[in-house]
Amino acid sequence: MKRIVVIEDDGDLLSLLKYNLEKEGFSVAGLRTGRGAMELCRQTRPDLVLLDIMLPDSDGLDICKAIRRDPDLAPVPVIFLTARASETDRIVGLELGANDYVVKPFFVRELIARIKLQFRNQTAPPRVLEAGGVALDTTSRQVKLNGEPLQLTATEFRLLEFLMSRPGVVFSREQLLNAVWGQDRAITDRAVDVYVLRLRQKVERDSAAPVLIHSVRGFGYTFEPRRAVAV
Repeated sequence: MKRIVVIEDDGDLLSLLKYNLEKEGFSVAGLRTGRGAMELCRQTRPDLVLLDIMLPDSDGLDICKAIRRDPDLAPVPVIFLTARASETDRIVGLELGANDYVVKPFFVRELIARIKLQFRNQTAPPRVLEAGGVALDTTSRQVKLNGEPLQLTATEFRLLEFLMSRPGVVFSREQLLNAVWGQDRAITDRAVDVYVLRLRQKVERDSAAPVLIHSVRGFGYTFEPRRAVAV
């Protein structure tokens, strides 16, 4: 079931969208303010976000920018819902990373058609991630190294899955904490170093000379097999 987050300050419109989207088989979470929007998205991990631009306490454009900066939410399609109909407003919205721009008032059936189009354009993520001799099954939550099962904790698994699904991308400790541990945490960014060390001890032939999970001095870590990153 696809999950949709709706950030819309008009309570009647929010209820209307929730009713019609759930009739179409979507799971819907809604919010009438910008405050808490990013937290809701991080908790829900939506497949698409419907975002009002003119919110009572914040600007939807800023929320869209925050979504695009978040390494875990960045790929999620965003459709703006707004009364701003000028060409300039549309261009600004799309340049900030929105996938579509729907002007109020609109037909709900048309909006649903646009949502389904976004989903048709998506490529299903692979069930098994494989690189450098590591095979991570996102469904069974199992990891093998050269065919041999590895015993990972839940946190180690989430960290490895996050890095393997974005090979070559360098993430700061703060980004990894937000993505793996979430916002509600009482640990420091140095905990990332501890977990990376534990992962290396399990997936690397020599944890002191890693060939899978590399350190990037002064920033963080990246998963990039077969190519060392200068430390």
